[in-house]
Amino acid sequence: MKERIGFDKVWPGEVPAHAFAGVAKCAICHKGEKQGAQYRIWMESAHSRAFETLGTPAAKALAERLGIADPQASGKCLRCHSTAYYFGEQKVTEDIPVEEGISCETCHGPGKGYMTLKVMKDRPMAVQAGLIIPDEQTCRKCHNDTAPNVKEFDFKESWEKIKHPLPGSAEGDGP
Repeated sequence: MKERIGFDKVWPGEVPAHAFAGVAKCAICHKGEKQGAQYRIWMESAHSRAFETLGTPAAKALAERLGIADPQASGKCLRCHSTAYYFGEQKVTEDIPVEEGISCETCHGPGKGYMTLKVMKDRPMAVQAGLIIPDEQTCRKCHNDTAPNVKEFDFKESWEKIKHPLPGSAEGDGP
């Protein structure tokens, strides 16, 4: 049975108990092919460009219809387009630039407490220090019926595009 860890630890708009590290810190260990190239997979994903998409003509037109003057400055949009807002309408950290989009810590939780190799080698210790093992419910915090995007969210299809397991792990790092 798959273990679901951490999803309900933070509610939208709540300031997380752990501090953010930032994607550059995550990339130190998760960049190389030997470790699974998680950073490259993220960089090539729509998540890394989530903030940029808010600057497109389509996003601006949608925002205007919703009464939002600037989607790149609105918490209503940034809650799901920037890790710095962490699912709420207010910025919860200055440590993460909004331009980073949706990065590692949106799905895996703020990482300062678990980012050391000693902690990461011990999954229960990492979870205790704030690591979240994402599941479908994690994704549905943003990919849901209340999101103003027009695409229907297919979790299995989306997971295939973003999954980034550690080499040698049976299930990968997620569902």
